[in-house]
Amino acid sequence: MKTAIKIGFIVVACFGALQLIRPPIRFSPSTATEVQVPQPVRQILKKDCFSCHSDERGLAWFDEFAPAWWLVRQDILTARNHLNFSTLGAKPAPAQRAALFEAVNMIQLGAMPLPRFVALHPDSRVAPEELSILKAYLAPWSGDPKPVATASVSMNQTEPFQANLSAISAELNGLPFESYFENWKPISFTDRGDNNTLRMILGNEVAVNAAKSGNISPWPDGASFAKIAWQKAVSADGLVHPGDFVQVEFMVKDAKRYKQTDGWGWGRWRGTELKPYGRNAQFTGECTGCHQPMHGDDHVYTLPISSAKVDGEEVLNSRAGGLPTGIPYPVLDWRAITIYVDPASHTMATLYGNDAAVLFMRSRNPKSSQPPGAVLALVTWHQREDPHWFGGRIPDTPESIEFVQSDANGKLSGRFFGGPSLSEQKRTSDVVARRIKFVTNLTPAWLP
Repeated sequence: MKTAIKIGFIVVACFGALQLIRPPIRFSPSTATEVQVPQPVRQILKKDCFSCHSDERGLAWFDEFAPAWWLVRQDILTARNHLNFSTLGAKPAPAQRAALFEAVNMIQLGAMPLPRFVALHPDSRVAPEELSILKAYLAPWSGDPKPVATASVSMNQTEPFQANLSAISAELNGLPFESYFENWKPISFTDRGDNNTLRMILGNEVAVNAAKSGNISPWPDGASFAKIAWQKAVSADGLVHPGDFVQVEFMVKDAKRYKQTDGWGWGRWRGTELKPYGRNAQFTGECTGCHQPMHGDDHVYTLPISSAKVDGEEVLNSRAGGLPTGIPYPVLDWRAITIYVDPASHTMATLYGNDAAVLFMRSRNPKSSQPPGAVLALVTWHQREDPHWFGGRIPDTPESIEFVQSDANGKLSGRFFGGPSLSEQKRTSDVVARRIKFVTNLTPAWLP
């Protein structure tokens, strides 16, 4: 009995001593810089997010005592550093919107609130109906740009100069700029309603081969991605094309070299001058934090278009990669020239080309004709919601493939594959001529 009392006394004394080791957490009431959202949205954020992602005090009684205090303090400081709803209102509207979309994606993918936090704070769990309210408020497809006045307007910005890619500065974390990225091949494409951009994801040879074989769990060392973004521009016919160049981002896999950043090197270069994004080397925390929900897929959001068969759900976009073997060319092995979206039919299309066609289209010489041997291929897919990113749409099942080929004399001919089995379809000569004109007049997406 005496021993038990002594042990109890020691436990109480130790617990009391722990309370003296109590590093502070700064709390403050709401301010004018708090993000301004409708009351139903704020109630959800306050219940499920403000405990960690705001300056307000929202701790449970048991969080107030060490050692729980130490754990909660670390969570709060980390959370505020990434997203603080008490100060978010001071940022520009696009930055606020981007933060809210990232928050919804974290919730949708089960990364937030932290599972260990929810285990002790079940009221912070986001109910499905609450997530639906957040998504309805963001409404990613309600702010699409309007068609331009004339169909003849160029969909690409005037080039102030052609960047010397070999002279672009490295990121502030030391990641070098991949000057050869324009010759990489496409892995996927994304229509982003959250920020009104179109994106093309290219991969180097290591990445492309890994996607083709399904060897992406994890991605092999040496794999590199280039994620290129353009603002959307809508022509008079309602098609959404790449407009002004926004940025190119790189992910470079090297599990040992980049062990501290989830095995990947990260970099972003913005604008036509390709200025490094980071203010300092610590900007990679934004990258790793955003990609953390995809740790099960080696931190990669992109679903590569591939016909490979792999175990697991939503690892590859095999639905988009299901082109028939009977088509005359391996178009998915070619480089991409441009992309566009047709909102009316919920489709997206990519213009591919063989080497001769790509070189010609990127020469930007509208007065010349397609060179002999050039082949263009326009692949059109149905769209579907991106399961990895709320506000994004990606290719789904292929709807059609159109070929435009130049013979030895420079004469153009067209072939069309469509229908449920993507079999070759005969078309009238006027339809063929019209589609050849449409395909060959597509403007290449601007690359620096």
